Amino acid sequence: MIDLSHLAVLPATDQPFTVLYQDEQLLVVSKPAKLLTVPGRHPANKDCLINRVQCEWPSATVVHRLDYDTSGIVLLPLTKRALSELSKQFQARTITKQYQAIVAGVVSAKSGEINLPITADQANRPLYKICRTTGKASLTQYRVLNRDSGAAQSRLLLTPVTGRSHQLRLHLLAIGHPILGDTLYGTPEAITAAERLLLHACHIRFSHPLSAQQIIVDAPADF
Repeated sequence: MIDLSHLAVLPATDQPFTVLYQDEQLLVVSKPAKLLTVPGRHPANKDCLINRVQCEWPSATVVHRLDYDTSGIVLLPLTKRALSELSKQFQARTITKQYQAIVAGVVSAKSGEINLPITADQANRPLYKICRTTGKASLTQYRVLNRDSGAAQSRLLLTPVTGRSHQLRLHLLAIGHPILGDTLYGTPEAITAAERLLLHACHIRFSHPLSAQQIIVDAPADF
């Protein structure tokens, strides 16, 4: 199948990003949903988080990304040293990121782990899929924050130990609890249950690239 993903136009929200933490080495911002982190391949997809940030901080660079539909915390280095040091932390998996999500169904366990390998779905790019033969090891930890039996929904705190593309969305779908508003992987009922993907990067902890001090930043979900 021919990959036509670069032809997709993703309209950028008018909602601005907010600065959560700032010093001479780095920024931590909260990205709104429906905004790319970096420019897309389609000419109409140039409006994105990093381009908006660089209007005020021209040296800002990208060390990790959030999906277009996902809101929340993004860490942006402002210097070459910060980029190098933070890249090493991401590679070593010493940076802790957590997300909140509202999923379909009442999750019975108080907490758990989802350990299922993920690979690109070559026949349906840009989607990914669970594959036990060619997939890369992928691990997600979860804890139930709230259950709503009446609405048949659960709010979860998610900690991705690995950082595969679409990992949280696929792992939750695999255990029968798709994220509400997930137009890529959700069931018809889950898609229509929310106007946006109910997935938000709410917490990050990392070592400052100069002082090595532990920096913790939180951004509550707006859903």
